Amino acid sequence: MTSVTRDQIDQLSDQIRAASEPFQRLVTEVGHTIVGQERLIHQMLIGLLANGHLLIEGVPGLAKTTAVACLAKAISTDFQRLQFTPDLLPADLIGTLVYRPQDQQFVVQKGPIFSNLILADEINRAPAKVQSALLEAMQERQVTIGSETFPLDNPFLVMATQNPVEQEGTYPLPEAQMDRFMMKVIVDYPNRDQELEILGRMSKTRQTIEVKAVTTPAEILAARDLVDQIYVDRKIEEYIVDLIMATRNPQSYGLDLQELIQFGASPRATINLTLAAKANAFLNGRGHVLPEDVREMALDVLRHRVIITYEAEAEEKTSDDLVRIILNSVALP
Repeated sequence: MTSVTRDQIDQLSDQIRAASEPFQRLVTEVGHTIVGQERLIHQMLIGLLANGHLLIEGVPGLAKTTAVACLAKAISTDFQRLQFTPDLLPADLIGTLVYRPQDQQFVVQKGPIFSNLILADEINRAPAKVQSALLEAMQERQVTIGSETFPLDNPFLVMATQNPVEQEGTYPLPEAQMDRFMMKVIVDYPNRDQELEILGRMSKTRQTIEVKAVTTPAEILAARDLVDQIYVDRKIEEYIVDLIMATRNPQSYGLDLQELIQFGASPRATINLTLAAKANAFLNGRGHVLPEDVREMALDVLRHRVIITYEAEAEEKTSDDLVRIILNSVALP
């Protein structure tokens, strides 16, 4: 790294420390309502900064929906909550053509997908056709209704919650849909102290969630411009690629996992892991990415992209287990 590059990075770090202040306010404001979900809140901010969609999984009652709703309220932006049910239709999401007899023509009736922040609640309780209706919107940031294509607003972010697939009435998300999500975040039960705090806050018959708007879409878009400028060293890039390649060809990295992994991570995982690491560096006030940023983001970025075999299931191995083995085996730069 030359002295000029180092100076540029130091200057960028100063800009980032100033620009990250609204995101600290977001954490504080959401924390007034949500107890003990610091990891979830952090990953939601990563999604906002890296322009990546989030899949949030956990059993009912862990404040997944409330966390996303609070984040939306803390940003002065449009927000839509879509409750996914078995009888939902694709047109209920993206819109449809409506015939007007008085004009004798069809007109476009836009659906609730036309918003900045979308909460897809219990996404895996709707059938595959409805889940697939989100594909174009999530990847291309546009929607086609009839013969017309409409761009979605910027920022556009889908935060979907799902219940574990073992629960009754759930439909597994297709692999193509899963890969559209930058990260899959697992939400666990709160600990004893957190449960006591929840009890103290929420044991009232009248519940009102009061969250103030503390930032704007313009500040988020400006922060994304800074995230794009964050420096990623060539060795860090090679480390990221090695992690992804190890999910596809583990034997090349001295790992005996080829019988346990059916499909490895896609090239989209490489891009998303890099963006998530840069966003993590931003939240830490740095103008460059460290190996620790990559390791911190890797599990959430890769867990839903590493598809395990029946042999892995027989050995009671999960994709999380295999990703951790890879993280502990691939040498740090």
